[in-house]
Amino acid sequence: MNTRHKVRPLLSLRKAGIFSLEGILIIATSARRKITVSNSSDIEKLPEPFKAIIGNQELNYQILDLLPIPIEIFAPDGMSIFINRAWQKLNNITDANTGVGKYNLKNDPVCLEILGQENIDKVFRGEVCFFPDFPVPIQDAFDRGVIGEKPFEAATMDMFLQPIWDGDVFACTICFATVKNMYKGRADITQAQKYIDEHLMDEFDLDKIASSVNLSSRHFRRIFKEVTGNTPLEYYKGAKIRKIQEKLLDESLSIEQAFTESGVDYRSKTYRNLLKKETGLSPTEYRKANQRKTSN
Repeated sequence: MNTRHKVRPLLSLRKAGIFSLEGILIIATSARRKITVSNSSDIEKLPEPFKAIIGNQELNYQILDLLPIPIEIFAPDGMSIFINRAWQKLNNITDANTGVGKYNLKNDPVCLEILGQENIDKVFRGEVCFFPDFPVPIQDAFDRGVIGEKPFEAATMDMFLQPIWDGDVFACTICFATVKNMYKGRADITQAQKYIDEHLMDEFDLDKIASSVNLSSRHFRRIFKEVTGNTPLEYYKGAKIRKIQEKLLDESLSIEQAFTESGVDYRSKTYRNLLKKETGLSPTEYRKANQRKTSN
């Protein structure tokens, strides 16, 4: 059985002047500096098998298409010129052509409202941009007919936009997305999950959460458990642990400060034990393990 994916035609990268992955692949090791398409001397230093991949256009496109990270590429004028399979799957887009060559980030009033004109201008001046907790405008995509069915009610993601330069010419910007929170199912439970995520610095209060969706505490707790598989308190604790993990990656914070920034008293063993149960690591071990991953 042939399991290879057929490379789909792309409008796109050829028209934008992107003919190889050289500049794109460097992103993994040089995240926050200006990236240019490699020159011939750079290419000569690469192993022969890797040079063979770079010289194969169709294979280049297939690599981009099959990467498990959601990716969208924009031309300097703001036009979407490529979305990969992971981006399509995330947003339930069945046909890439509904957006590629038609959607323009510069002209999107929803993204303009979320990001602001100044940030949009930075992206298309060829600056490196990072937008944390970006609310996915999935309802807008549904309303415009880009998707036939919403894959989720709401979601937030971190977006990293890396410009690619061909010498002094801004060639394109590549958007990498990492989903942080995704809400599915009943609209009231989705709203309650968002309420919890937005009030993690507060003490857990079941009555307040239930009131935010106009349900009695007893009824809300039962429905929440049926829909999510967790009680509201379990969801709250899980969100706290994710927040602590995120803060532990910030090396400017001490271990104790990482807990404080997550609304947790480090002296209490509750969340240290939960982190250990979730990851198998103490807070110090978790930080060290992720420092090694970064350095490697």
